[in-house]
Amino acid sequence: MSANALLVRVLCPVYSRTDLLRILHVTPRQLANWERSGLVAPNESYSFSDLLEIKKIRDLCAMSVRPNVIRESLEAMRKQAAGIEKPLLEAGAWSTRKHRVAFRHEGKLLEPIAGQFLMDFSEREKVVTTTPVPRPEPTPRDHEISALFARGIALEENPATQPEAMAAYHKVLELEPTHAAAHINLGTLYYNRQEFGHAEKHYRSAIESDARYALAYFDLGNVLDETGRVQEAVQTYKIAIQLAPTYADAHYNLALAYEKLREPRKALKHWQAYIRLDTSGPWAVHARSQIKRILQADGLKLVFKRA
Repeated sequence: MSANALLVRVLCPVYSRTDLLRILHVTPRQLANWERSGLVAPNESYSFSDLLEIKKIRDLCAMSVRPNVIRESLEAMRKQAAGIEKPLLEAGAWSTRKHRVAFRHEGKLLEPIAGQFLMDFSEREKVVTTTPVPRPEPTPRDHEISALFARGIALEENPATQPEAMAAYHKVLELEPTHAAAHINLGTLYYNRQEFGHAEKHYRSAIESDARYALAYFDLGNVLDETGRVQEAVQTYKIAIQLAPTYADAHYNLALAYEKLREPRKALKHWQAYIRLDTSGPWAVHARSQIKRILQADGLKLVFKRA
């Protein structure tokens, strides 16, 4: 490799598929579903900007926006705003109460599929009216928070630098205590270190910051399950599914939790939901085997066929 090529590699790091899954806390099932829907291009290597785009996709899906709606919104936004190639990076994206995607571009909030301008009534308002509203330019503090958060994501890639990633997220939270995504990422780093008390604290803080953040409920459910509070985990997974009915992993983990509680009939509903959302792969195979076992054990096959 030439010196120039090496310099490019250092300045523009390349991440493997495994890196992406680990850094963004995305499951292989989720990534495969986004690839099948045409939302994410199948690749074995990714740039840092790819990671940032896929993280935004992950967050929108966790807020109950369907992958095909995100894809259609991106296509519509490219047509509405000439010159934008990567709307998720070049224009801020939000979920709306109709589970659509709205983009902020040039001081206006636009829902590109409907071609409507929207107005924010508050920072936490999800959707709004039809009048454009100017938005203040990002402040130096906003830029600092964004840079620290991006640094945290990059440092997560290497286990040796994860303590630095945690420090970056802590700094983000010093500047913006309600930064839900920083709480999520920091909580997951603690979770992976089996420091479940700290993980739970940050997942609960993410929920306090954004009560509609399905990913936060899912992650909290994992901590509760891991620490033996399975009944509480069940309730938390249920909230994640209420917020995002197509959240396949939440259905899968809820089914597992019901199995632990020896409530197979309740588990059955969520195994069935899971295989509707993920039709192939080892997890779908396992879900089908669980469905077959439950139906045979409980003599429900005839009832199931009639239903």
